[in-house]
Amino acid sequence: MASDCTPSQFADLAETIAREAATLAARRRAEGVEVADRKSSIVDVVTAADREVEALVRARIAEARPDDAFHGEESGSASGESGITWVVDPIDGTVNYLYGSAEYGVSIGVVRGSADPTTWEPIAGVVVAPATGVVFRAAAGQGATCDGVPLSVSAPASLAETLVATGFGYTADRRREQVSVLAGLIGEVRDIRRGGAASLDCCAVGAGVVDAYYERGINPWDMAGGSIVAREAGASVRIWEAGGTRSFLFASPAVAGDLEALLRGLEAEALGV
Repeated sequence: MASDCTPSQFADLAETIAREAATLAARRRAEGVEVADRKSSIVDVVTAADREVEALVRARIAEARPDDAFHGEESGSASGESGITWVVDPIDGTVNYLYGSAEYGVSIGVVRGSADPTTWEPIAGVVVAPATGVVFRAAAGQGATCDGVPLSVSAPASLAETLVATGFGYTADRRREQVSVLAGLIGEVRDIRRGGAASLDCCAVGAGVVDAYYERGINPWDMAGGSIVAREAGASVRIWEAGGTRSFLFASPAVAGDLEALLRGLEAEALGV
């Protein structure tokens, strides 16, 4: 694959790899899943399938783009010489995967620069939901699609009419902070949803299925592919830091400013900063 690929060509490659990875993930789920390891806490699990799927994705990228950098959840990072980085979550929503929920995805983001969402330049993003076969795809400057149908964010008239997706961290202290923030948020918005897969939550913003997705402490691989889909569908992407942890907001531009201000205030109260 040429070194000067277009965003569309990167999206083509990412989609091909993600589809193959999704097939493998679904097959392993049908065969039965067992916990292979735990990371930050007893509930932060890794399955053998997570590792196998990432190995497949990493191998396919290396075959096609040997000079690119790689940043994955399970196997870490590898530097490159091209200035391009592939940011990968092989199975986003591992707990859902473990329990047999359909809400999990293979997420691949392609960016220019390092695996830092505050500095990278988005190029292409693909998220495939293996349980349903749904494919979200985006290429910089070319919009986003779901199974080939163009996506566009919603336009809620006010915060009171805003449906917000969120997620929770794996440590008890982080969860307590998050619940404290949400306790203040829920009275100001339409409702709150918890899906369990950041990549699909981002895509849901792009599809207008929710009006915003907010979470503290997610990692680059959690949101890389989905954030590019959301952005190309018209979402506003906001990132800030409070209490040493980054917060991420992907929202309809109609409410992004007001929602960010509200969340920053609630975080300050919850964290005592």
